[in-house]
Amino acid sequence: MKKRIALYPGTFDPITNGHFDVIQRALGLFDELIIAVAISQDKKPMFSLDDRISMIEESIKGLENVSVVGFNNLTVELAKTHNATILIRGLRTTTDFEYEIQLGYLNNSLDKELETIYLMPTLKNSFVSSSIVRTLIKFNGKKNHLIPQEVEKFIEDNR
Repeated sequence: MKKRIALYPGTFDPITNGHFDVIQRALGLFDELIIAVAISQDKKPMFSLDDRISMIEESIKGLENVSVVGFNNLTVELAKTHNATILIRGLRTTTDFEYEIQLGYLNNSLDKELETIYLMPTLKNSFVSSSIVRTLIKFNGKKNHLIPQEVEKFIEDNR
């Protein structure tokens, strides 16, 4: 039986409880999950690629069948490199849906074998976004309820 490998691409600047929620749920559906962290220089991330990867690695310790990679190419090419046939995308709002469905159609037009699965975080994490967390970091606001404990520690240790 062919291994079901899923790729969860994103900027993860930083990873949030919403992302982590999606990761845990995807792990219940697939044999292996690869979290793919985009360099995304056009988004001008707050954290370096290495820091974002480190935060994710700390957050997923103890989870099986999940790994983290950085990338700076087309998602479909990265999926081929890792034999992933599924893309995982998180949806919170209808705005997310409109953008994500266009991206899903684009990726499928580039690789017919690549399917996109959309997962919604639980209701308690449905409003959480990396941009909200970055704003709280900037103004030293309370954020521990929005990000994994390991990410909170990483941010505090590296500020």
